[in-house]
Amino acid sequence: MADNNKLTVDPRSGFCISNSVFYSKRKPIPLPQTDFLDVTTFISSRPHHGRTAFIDAATGRHLSFKDLWKAVDSVATCLHDMGIRKGHVILLLSPNSIFFPIVCLSVMSLGAVITTSNPLNTPREIAKQIANSKPSLAFTTPELVSKLTETNSNLPLILVDDEITDASTKTKAKIVTTLSEMVKKEPSGSRVREQVNQDDTATILYSSGTTGESKGVVSSHKNLIAMVQTVVERFRLNEGDHKFVCTVPMFHIYGLAVFATGILAAGSTVIVLSKFDMGEMLSTIVKYRATYLPLVPPILVALISYGRGGAPLSKEVIEGFSEKYPGATILQAYGLTESAGVGASMDTLEESRKYGTAGLLSPNTEAKIVDPESGKALLVNVNQTGELWLRAPSVMKAQDLLFHIEFRWVTYMHMFVLRNAEATSSTIDSEGWLRTGDLCYIDDDGFIFVVDRLKELIKYKGYQVPPAELEALLLTHPEISDAAVIPFPDKQAGQFPMSYVVRKAGSNLSEKAVMDFIAGLVAPYKRIRRVAFIAAIPRNPSGKILRKDLIKLATSKL
Repeated sequence: MADNNKLTVDPRSGFCISNSVFYSKRKPIPLPQTDFLDVTTFISSRPHHGRTAFIDAATGRHLSFKDLWKAVDSVATCLHDMGIRKGHVILLLSPNSIFFPIVCLSVMSLGAVITTSNPLNTPREIAKQIANSKPSLAFTTPELVSKLTETNSNLPLILVDDEITDASTKTKAKIVTTLSEMVKKEPSGSRVREQVNQDDTATILYSSGTTGESKGVVSSHKNLIAMVQTVVERFRLNEGDHKFVCTVPMFHIYGLAVFATGILAAGSTVIVLSKFDMGEMLSTIVKYRATYLPLVPPILVALISYGRGGAPLSKEVIEGFSEKYPGATILQAYGLTESAGVGASMDTLEESRKYGTAGLLSPNTEAKIVDPESGKALLVNVNQTGELWLRAPSVMKAQDLLFHIEFRWVTYMHMFVLRNAEATSSTIDSEGWLRTGDLCYIDDDGFIFVVDRLKELIKYKGYQVPPAELEALLLTHPEISDAAVIPFPDKQAGQFPMSYVVRKAGSNLSEKAVMDFIAGLVAPYKRIRRVAFIAAIPRNPSGKILRKDLIKLATSKL
């Protein structure tokens, strides 16, 4: 990272004309300089002002900070006794619960690696993740055990909740113990702790890839520590008693960085919803007098009128929300799995009145606006649209395990796409810049505005759906010769997948048959919800699908 003191930086926009880089206008956040430090130790060593760490919204069960850290130590001791060591990967397949952070923090305290999976994923999708990340064992709930047994991975399983009652499932599953039994074990003071370096891998989170396969994005302890510091500073959590309602999934970077790690570092309380339900969320806010409600845009839109969703929020949506809930302040933020969460944000009431923006760059963060075709930074300082590139301490690791090639771009920033050297090099350049895939511009005051996505991703209720994955599955159908998948606008979901299909000669394949075929192979949010048949898929001379032409055709009658 360049030394701002030696550069001429415009104080209003944060732009430096000599290198075409935008610098964060926010006060830099100090980061620990010791080499040997894991994120669990970093969080647990901070002062905890509150007495309650987690509350289960459904049952009312409270978990104090004292009990949390005792449970983390006990589970870590049990895992160590099972032979789990530094570098081993542990899979966590579970909906939100107050036990989710216990598993994550226990695993990372050993220097082992946590990889999370969406409970909505099909056995086929979970099997792919297992093959990619190669976990040693898995934590899951009784309801989800059958999905893991159907992967034929033969993984040892630890139940997060009670024992399984279904005899057939229990016979097939390789269950070794339960989390409740592990928590009862006394922590071992004699256990030899392996030294964990900040650069060691802490998590593998799966982000939708534009090539059709999910990417295993690896975060180091240093990345998570940087993001924890950012979260604490952003919400000013060192001041007063705060209560957060967790509505977003903890398996996602948003939920993991904010709720399973970040909020704990300040001693704040997290009230956990196992799944989103509007009525339960609103009653939880009232019952526990919550002070913060982090949301994805579709939920905020639903709070107004159960209408349309999308990101960033428009001026009309923000004004509509403020009119209905005059006591609340909306603070938007921008981030990616690869940036371990927040890359830009609004932090004050004054900033929140800047409609349509994702906010100012986060502390310690740099940005460039780049010509997507040439890859060169735009020389004009502000209000020029191009691809947003980011560089920051929280951006993830860059090294490729499959070929054992280690890339050390710069000491403070790493980004890693697991077992995919081509995807890594296309996402991060030799100077450590993360290509976000988003078309943006930065205005005269340093605020980022997201214009469009370069990535061919469909945004369904906050979930990212890669069209190429659905297209590959469609082509496995015996009556389909070609197919293309596009985003179709929807008031409630934002977008949903629509498919154009070319039937093979003599086929009478129906729209419903196509949708049912895909529904049996993917998670619910990836399902195709509209089908049209076409004589040929439009492509350019190199064979690339002309999605814009199909989108124009699909929306011409709206």
